[in-house]
Amino acid sequence: MAFLCCHFSIFLVVGLLSNSQFLRAELDDQITMSTIKEELQVPGWSSNISEYCSWKGVHCGLNHSMVETLDLSGHSLRGNLTLISQLKALKWLDISYNDFHGEILSSFASLPELEFLDLSVNKFDGSIPPQFGGLKNLKSLNLSNNLLVGEIPDELQGLEKLQDFQISSNRLSGSIPNWVGNLSHLRVFTAYENDFGGVIPDNLGSVSELQVLNLHTNRLEGSIPRSIFASGKLEILVLTQNRLTGNLPKEIGNCKRLTSVRVGNNNLVGVIPPAIGNVTSLAYFEVDNNHLSGDIASQFSRCSNLTLLNLASNGFTGVIPPELGELMNLQELILSGNSLYGDIPRSMLSCKNLNKLDLSSNRFNGTIPSDICNISRLQYLLLEQNSIKGEIPNDIGKCTKLLDLRLGSNYLTGSIPSEIGRIKNLQIALNLSFNHLNGPVPPELGKLDKLVSLDLSNNHLSGDIPSELKGMLSLIEVNFSNNLFTGSIPFFVPFQKSANSSFLGNEGLCGAPLSILCKNSIGINQDYHHKVSYKIILAVIGSGLAVFVSVTIVVLLFVMKEKQEKAAKSSGTADDEKINDQPPIIAGNVFDNNLRQEIDLDVVVKATLKDSNKLIFGTFSSVYKAVMPSGMIVSVKRLKSMDKTIIHHQSKMIRELERLGKLNHANLLQLIGYVIYEDVALLLHNYLPNGTLAQLLHESTKQPEYEPDWPTRFSIAIGAAEGLAFLHHLAIIHLDISSSNVLLDANFKPLVGEVEISKLLDPSRGTASISAVAGSFGYIPPEYAYTMQVTAPGNVYSYGVILLEILTTRLPVDEEFGEGVDLVKWVHSAPSRGETPEQILDSRLSTVSFGWRKEMLAALKIALLCTDSIPAKRPKMKKVVEMLMEIKQN
Repeated sequence: MAFLCCHFSIFLVVGLLSNSQFLRAELDDQITMSTIKEELQVPGWSSNISEYCSWKGVHCGLNHSMVETLDLSGHSLRGNLTLISQLKALKWLDISYNDFHGEILSSFASLPELEFLDLSVNKFDGSIPPQFGGLKNLKSLNLSNNLLVGEIPDELQGLEKLQDFQISSNRLSGSIPNWVGNLSHLRVFTAYENDFGGVIPDNLGSVSELQVLNLHTNRLEGSIPRSIFASGKLEILVLTQNRLTGNLPKEIGNCKRLTSVRVGNNNLVGVIPPAIGNVTSLAYFEVDNNHLSGDIASQFSRCSNLTLLNLASNGFTGVIPPELGELMNLQELILSGNSLYGDIPRSMLSCKNLNKLDLSSNRFNGTIPSDICNISRLQYLLLEQNSIKGEIPNDIGKCTKLLDLRLGSNYLTGSIPSEIGRIKNLQIALNLSFNHLNGPVPPELGKLDKLVSLDLSNNHLSGDIPSELKGMLSLIEVNFSNNLFTGSIPFFVPFQKSANSSFLGNEGLCGAPLSILCKNSIGINQDYHHKVSYKIILAVIGSGLAVFVSVTIVVLLFVMKEKQEKAAKSSGTADDEKINDQPPIIAGNVFDNNLRQEIDLDVVVKATLKDSNKLIFGTFSSVYKAVMPSGMIVSVKRLKSMDKTIIHHQSKMIRELERLGKLNHANLLQLIGYVIYEDVALLLHNYLPNGTLAQLLHESTKQPEYEPDWPTRFSIAIGAAEGLAFLHHLAIIHLDISSSNVLLDANFKPLVGEVEISKLLDPSRGTASISAVAGSFGYIPPEYAYTMQVTAPGNVYSYGVILLEILTTRLPVDEEFGEGVDLVKWVHSAPSRGETPEQILDSRLSTVSFGWRKEMLAALKIALLCTDSIPAKRPKMKKVVEMLMEIKQN
């Protein structure tokens, strides 16, 4: 009995000591969290210290109040992080998407329970702390998007439980250690955009179930290890822009879940293994810019989900396998720069989703199918530098979605079909050069008012250059050289500004920019007398017409009003029918717990089925207004274009959306939730009653109550620049910068929208091209027409256009500027017109005070730098923010 009492006493003492330790630990965590709150100024944390376990991003254990989860991601925080290492029960630490500087604290290694550590997207420099190798429970380590240098420390091989290892977008060097292949639990390994050399470890994936391997943009050599396909679990493989050699291993056929293979820009040889047909989930396959050879594998036809097939710039021979016509989901087929020949298979016309067909720089020797436009979504038809013969089919005008038509350097005959003038979307280029085309240039081409580049050189075209071509308002580059043209060159700014080489080789052609004067066949005096007599006749006819037109307009207005009323009634009926057929929601979420009670996802979907709720119609999305039963108003963005891989793998899409929900900056439009149904994605944002910057500049300023307010405009300019600079810091390039995508909250704070598009179009961050034209008309940088690359300098140009809009209150494209002249050209050419900088500015603002005018002139200099025609001369967005802030401070 005494023995039992003794033992009970010991247990009691131990229990009391244990509770005492827990109480002491809880008190320590409370003090630590209070100090962290003061040091980092975390938004949303309440002043009641005792409630720290309920703060946003904080989670405590069930049995006691020790902090186990600390999520501070996406708050633009900076400060001292040392105290975090005092939270000894911490299992999850996420401080990603902030502004932390300096070396990574080795004291994080003193957190024995840590399983998840995410320090990505900050400005940490120095090396990876070798002490991290002591974190024996660590399952996920993400150090991506920082400024880290040095090698991967060998001490990290002690992380035996590691499943997710991400060190991308740093300045790391050395080689990838062999011990990475010994991590038996490794699922994800990304180390892209560093300076790694050497070989990929030949045991990588041999003892683990590797799912994601992304090592693009390094200096890796040697062959692609067969081991990475050993488990058959690989889903994403990205090795582009390295120095890899050898074959593409046939073991790739083991990976039935593989969706993305990107190994372009290497030195691979051999053939594509027929086993590729076993990878039925494949969506992206890119092997461009290698030394591969042989026939194109017909087995691709079994990859029914294939969206992008890029085999460009290799040594492939033979014909296009007709079996590729079975790929109903194929959007881009890029086979340029090979030695392929034969016809374009008629079976390819069955690929109804195909929007890019690039067969340029091959040896194709057939004809252009007359029914090529059966591919109804075709946007890019690139057939230049082949041996294609026959005529351009008249039905080419039915390809109404074409943005780029390049048929140059072939053996085409006949005349230019006038039907090309119907392709109103043609924007990037029309190139028919170096063929055997004859006859006149159809005046209908003048209807192509969005076209940037026109090249008809080196043919047998004759007659006058039609004056109707003045309708090509967007023309930048033109070439009519080496034909049989006669007569005078029409007076048209893009023609006059072209080099004379653009018109040389036409013996009968005269006028500027050629130095050949045209002879007038009719005397000046005779012409003058004709004009005088015509004036009298025209005056009489004009008076009669004025009366007739006035009466006609009144009648038409009554008719139109009646039609609109009928249309409104029928539209309402149609909307009601749509709502009754509402599709079921597959997935949806509202990120903020406080908003979940207020937002009804079914009501969100219903709102987008009613056209009367549409607010904005953009390049990549349409925006609707949705009123919740709670009274809350939500802005709903319905995406027009989605990455097929994301749609088919919704868990990945949802993870990306959850991540975007954490993307937090004062000048970015915050994603608050999403809805997915069928193949449609809806993104939810807070409703902003003040609309867009475009509306403020171009609609509000026309109202009689408008009052000049430069400080508000300048504040908007700075905020938009800061939002864009933050995106560039995260290596996110915006696809559509325009004043319509800068939204204004209740206090006129600017919020850059459409950020999600750049992440959702291509989630694996490979090198796939984007089919849709990136950007809005008037904001697209001039180099985009030729490079088709969306770049950070291109974003700077688009921002420069917005800044010019703010300063001038003029639209980016306006008929008042003259033919072929946009806002940028109009501003840059002011000195040649004899105008001073003050004359460019909106005089309603610049004449209010000397201080306003001084700030506007300084901002104009920045706008001119941003819109320089040479991308390399444009400042980075971070520098733009610094220059704008300097103006404000001075």
